Amino acid sequence: MTSSSTATRTLADLTARTGLEVLDHLERELTTPVTDGIQAQGDLIVIPFALVEHAVTELSHGHYWHDVPTGGLELLRSAAGGNPHALVADDRTCRWNRFIRDTTGLAIGMLEASAFAYLIHPEHGASAIAPGRYVIRRQREHGRGQNHLVAD
Repeated sequence: MTSSSTATRTLADLTARTGLEVLDHLERELTTPVTDGIQAQGDLIVIPFALVEHAVTELSHGHYWHDVPTGGLELLRSAAGGNPHALVADDRTCRWNRFIRDTTGLAIGMLEASAFAYLIHPEHGASAIAPGRYVIRRQREHGRGQNHLVAD
């Protein structure tokens, strides 16, 4: 399900606030649409926790949650040292935990947001995540009888 509301942040707001850079062709003045359902950005996929709670377990029992810093938190960078995916949120509105078990082996962590959180990537721009609990996984593609991680 997709929220019809729009975050008040633009790509220009987010890049100015964090110092993260994006490619010149991206439109910086549009507001960022907010999604409260599944969304993908390159090689990452954001999934509401309720959809995967049968497959994901928090290992830390609350001990390893950390606030996402205002300047952002790098979640993933391609194996070739390419562009990073960063999670960004206002101060004390989003927590991150890498210490989870996922039966698929694809999860890189879980987030809890009380306000809009954002994923920023130099090539993809920004996408907004509605308040809630989500699992962020690597994306996998199927082809020629094999599974491969999506490379961004």
